[in-house]
Formats: sequence, C-alpha cells, structure tokens
Amino acid sequence: MYDLVALGEVLIDFTYCGQSEHDNALFEQNPGGAPANVVAMAAGLGLNTAFIGKVGADMHGDFLRQTLQARGVDVKGLVSATNAFTTMAFVKLEGAERHFSFARKPGADMTLSEAEIDFDIIRAAKIFHFGSLSLTDEPSRSSTIKAVKAAKGEGAVISYDPNYRPGLWKSAAEAKLRMRDAAQFADIIKISEEEAELLTDKRDPKAATQALLEKGATCVIATLGADGALAATKEGSVKKTPPNCVPVDTTGAGDVFLGSFLYRLSKSGKSLDKHSLQEIEDYVAFANAAASLCVEKRGAMPSMPDISAIYERLGG
Repeated sequence: MYDLVALGEVLIDFTYCGQSEHDNALFEQNPGGAPANVVAMAAGLGLNTAFIGKVGADMHGDFLRQTLQARGVDVKGLVSATNAFTTMAFVKLEGAERHFSFARKPGADMTLSEAEIDFDIIRAAKIFHFGSLSLTDEPSRSSTIKAVKAAKGEGAVISYDPNYRPGLWKSAAEAKLRMRDAAQFADIIKISEEEAELLTDKRDPKAATQALLEKGATCVIATLGADGALAATKEGSVKKTPPNCVPVDTTGAGDVFLGSFLYRLSKSGKSLDKHSLQEIEDYVAFANAAASLCVEKRGAMPSMPDISAIYERLGG
C-alpha cells in the first residue's frame, strides 16, 4: 500500500535569480508542479508515496524523474512523451510574490492518457491527491477524472488542490466549471483566497470553506499567505497564524503546507472523519511551520524542510 499517491503535473520552474554580467535575466532550473511538490514533501517526511504523470523524453524530464526518486517517491507511474516537451514555467519574483509564464502548448503532462495510467498504483493508495492543471485539456482531463473515481471507489481519501493558473485555461468560466466539477469527489480541499471565489462565488474564506463542506467535503483549508490558514470541518473552523519568517520566494509554499498536512493525517492512522477539530488544528500548525521554512529559500522542492527543522520552528 501507498500512504499517498499524487497524479498531475511535474514541471520545471525556471526561477529568476538575478542578472548576468551582460545584464540579462538569469533563471535557475528548479523542479516543480503542485501535485509533485505535495508528494515530494510527504515523501521527505517519511510517507510511502508514488507519483503518476508524464514528462518529455528530454533532459528536463530525466532531471525531474531523478529528483523525485531522490526524494523517495516511487516513479514507476511517471511515463515519458516522445511527441511533447516537458512543461516549463518561468517564474518572475516581485518581492517574494510570483508571476508565471508557461511553456505548455502542449506540455507532456497534458498528453497523459487513460491507457498510460497504472491503476494498480491507484488501487493501492490510502490517500489520492490531484490538482486542477491536469483538467485544462484532453486527454489529461478525462484521465484524471477516471483516476479520481477509481481511487474513490477503492476507499481512498481524496485530496484536491484547485491550483488556479489563469494563463493555462481557455477562459475563467471554463476554469470555474471544471474546477467545481472535480471538487465533488474531494474529501479534503485546499484553496487560496482567489480560488475560494472561483469554487464558491464567495470571497470570504470562512464562507467559502463552509460552502464546500455543505457540498460534501470533510475538511476544507483556505491558505491565507502571511496570515496562515483557516481549516474547517463539521465541528467548526479554526485559524492558525504561521511562525515568523522572512519570505524570499513563495513558490511551492501551499504544496509544502498540504504535503505536511497529509503527512500528519496519514501518520495518525485514523480515518479523516474521526478527527477532532483540535487535531486538525494541530496538523495545520505543523503545516504552517513547514511552509514558513519553505518560503525562506528559492524554489519549491529544494526548499522543503526536514521534520526536525519543522519541529524546531514549532519550538519543540
């Protein structure tokens, strides 16, 4: 059995890192992709994990495969495309905030077909995680939904991150439709403040989490940047502020948060619906600490903290 299986995009984040001697922008090759970041973080903390996705048969795809393996992620479900290049995202930083420009027309991750998915891996998942970027285009859209349904049918906890990137959708209306449709399968949903409105038409994070609970989710978490996170269950909601930090790059912070949260959930050995709000609050505090460490360095996977650093940041 796998503690956690994630499906979706793994890509290259070319992150701005200064100017050359000729005053040209320099970009650093960093591994990224939200579902891959989540599973890599959880693997680094000790979970038995696997990743399902598609990269190009190119130097970047090889780099990503090796990086996930080095983090301890099983990559036998990661296939290679001969007709599409590994997806790339160029990340410009303004302060610690990010602006993305994608090279994905198409990217290998968009071409993942149902026939290329190893459903034995999915059937062995205790927690199955997916995002929304694999829903932007076919065939990856239908393949993702098939995989989610298969995991749910086997009794896995379904984790969903509607990670909105406007430039990758044909329109905001289509993004809203597809992202909302996928939410119906989820037990755990992590949303940002922007995604709260997309999924629920409510700008207030507390109102948005409540709306998603009413639609069937068991636990909804709204990440609030420097203000931490708001978690909601049927018992109520709780907001946790993060430890103090000095942000350098927020890339991957939400993924590190979610990977850490899923780690604590998995290690508890309890089903999601048996958790008290106080236990969820404890997991959120742990995840906040992990994310606060991540943002102090550049890149997502290179900045992922180990468990000792997280507990040190928590003060114990």
